[in-house]
Amino acid sequence: MSLPDRSSLSFSLDASDVDVADLGIPTAVYVHIPFCRRRCFYCDFPIAVVGDRPPLSRQENTDPRSFGTIEEYVEILCQEIRATLSGGRSLDTVFFGGGTPSLLTVEQLEQILITLDRQFSISANAEISMEIDPATFDLTYLQGCKAAGVNRVSLGVQAFQAELLAACGRTHTPDDIYAAIDMIHQVNLANFSLDLISGLPHQTGERWQDSLQKAIALAPTHLSVYDLTVEPGTAFDRWYQPGLAPLPSDETTAQMYRLAQQILTEANYDHYEVSNYAKSGYQCRHNRVYWENRSYYGFGMAAASYVTGQRFSRPRKRREYFQWVQELVCRGGAIDSPITPPTEMLLDTLMLGLRLAEGISLRDLAEKFGASVVEQVLICLQPYQMQGWVERSKATRQALNRLDAKIERGDRLRLTDPEGFLFSNVVLTTLFEQFT
Repeated sequence: MSLPDRSSLSFSLDASDVDVADLGIPTAVYVHIPFCRRRCFYCDFPIAVVGDRPPLSRQENTDPRSFGTIEEYVEILCQEIRATLSGGRSLDTVFFGGGTPSLLTVEQLEQILITLDRQFSISANAEISMEIDPATFDLTYLQGCKAAGVNRVSLGVQAFQAELLAACGRTHTPDDIYAAIDMIHQVNLANFSLDLISGLPHQTGERWQDSLQKAIALAPTHLSVYDLTVEPGTAFDRWYQPGLAPLPSDETTAQMYRLAQQILTEANYDHYEVSNYAKSGYQCRHNRVYWENRSYYGFGMAAASYVTGQRFSRPRKRREYFQWVQELVCRGGAIDSPITPPTEMLLDTLMLGLRLAEGISLRDLAEKFGASVVEQVLICLQPYQMQGWVERSKATRQALNRLDAKIERGDRLRLTDPEGFLFSNVVLTTLFEQFT
């Protein structure tokens, strides 16, 4: 069967095609805590290195360099929260990311949560997540975080081999990982996630399998599995060339992805997103807000927000961010940012939604952007459907190729697992080329 020529397709969306008011008032908040003890060799995040961990309480303030820096940042962060206009809906999720949020004191964490609650109101059943790193907290600290409201933690494990951790510039050891898990169990934080990275320098398939099996043995409710990306400007970028030793080859990292999918799904983890696995009932509610392209608030240095169709980010450097907050206060919380163009909204919806195992609702896509857009998406993705990377639920192979096939409720377009997920960048690049 011959396929339509994609180059002959035309595409046009204007602002009248999308109802910005229908995007919803945010009920999710991301809080960026940019401090780390040191910068990992793969990291290009906006962070500030503070050296050894600051004291766990104000009364133990013996290191003004690190503690004072964080103290000042928290004060400015809370100013930003107080200056932000509330949409009138309470928060369902709060996510502390970084950086290393576990470098906050419990008092600072409480200060931020109290400020959020007063400004927006945090729902009684809200998911409050916090990224934590091994060797940056003790049992008393973790008990304090839970008492403050944290009910989900994400532990930055990355690997279970000491030599791989050292090769990444991580400050913790495998023993620190097990000590951290023991404390998580002691405070009865049932909802916890582990982060792992594949494709590290000197990492083999055997070492990767060992990390996966050790992670499963710790019985987390959630696992995030990321493939190393060598980002420009990082230490790894200066030292290594992707695909060449000591980094694994592309084929090896692809096999690592397939191996993770096999081992984790066999252990009853649902592969619900390209890089994320969860036990039943433990998908990350906050991150689903991003993947479903819903509105959210972001606070802190370099944090991004998506509010009433406006997508904007704060400055990546602390002093510039502090100045930005002062200007926000002077403006009474008003943000001067353009509405996201409709074509960009469409591409965001496709790019984010196809990361989820259930994919995208074709009916919702048609209602928001028009039936002609759905038709062009289906034409564009026909080669990948035939290749086994894309599938349409509630439709036969033949129906996917028939543009007049009726779009029913529950009809979805999704990437296959694992091959569609593995080659998602190829699929998305084709969509971006078509619609830009």
